[in-house]
Amino acid sequence: MVDSSDRTSPIDLHVSVRGSGFPLLCLHGHPGSGRSMSVFADRLSRRFQTLSPDLRGYGRSRASGDFQMSDHLGDLDTLLDRHGIGQFAVLGWSLGGILAIELALRHPGRVTGLILVASAARPRGNHPPVSWQDLLYTGVAGLINRVVPAWSWNIETFGKRSLLRYLLGEHTPEAYRYLASEGMDAYLRTSSAATRALNRALRARYDRSADLGRIDCPALVMAGAADCHITAESSWETASLLPGARWQCYPNNAHLFPWEIPDRAIAVVEGWVEENWHAIVPSS
Repeated sequence: MVDSSDRTSPIDLHVSVRGSGFPLLCLHGHPGSGRSMSVFADRLSRRFQTLSPDLRGYGRSRASGDFQMSDHLGDLDTLLDRHGIGQFAVLGWSLGGILAIELALRHPGRVTGLILVASAARPRGNHPPVSWQDLLYTGVAGLINRVVPAWSWNIETFGKRSLLRYLLGEHTPEAYRYLASEGMDAYLRTSSAATRALNRALRARYDRSADLGRIDCPALVMAGAADCHITAESSWETASLLPGARWQCYPNNAHLFPWEIPDRAIAVVEGWVEENWHAIVPSS
């Protein structure tokens, strides 16, 4: 992630800006887009100015060719400069959490609060092998859900037999509505270049756990116990190494837990923000 070799020039990212006040950068995962972060921005934009960019190669921020994961950081620096942002808090989901850690290490003193969702400084997974039946059921479940969101018959017949069984624990109607309104579009708008960049970083066994002690801002780390994409154990390791971090784990949920249990997840974020408000927003 931090390797600067073969780095390309920064690009202007498409970004959704909502609300006013202290800046909160909301970073999506893979596949994803800025729209995927609406589950957080809808509520947090009442207190913050939320900025939810499409990362390079995702959504409307198109990639002209191959790039490295480190290029995301240059793009985000350009975005912050474009909006005249000095200090800011950052919330990152999955890949977005890895980038949030990198920003906190890259800009000590500027990042005032760190929220990591289903993410880790040393991300490890235990996803089982994928079969052709998994892919078939996933495609059918996704198409039906796009037409009839959160249809219980589709959830029971195809959703729970598809790859969604590794992304969801409770298979709530809320999760399927988010999948219909934001998940499918995010998947279709994720470029092959973005997938290749992520896979290269994973093959290199990305690990920033030894550097977490240098991050001194308030931190919240959230995970689903059934997450096999970035395991809860990986997230817990990160929480234990971040000085003073709060840990929240949901026993019956997985990687997409913010879409499964949005009210519960946002309530924890809002409570943590309230407890740490004067540290997150130094001038308040």
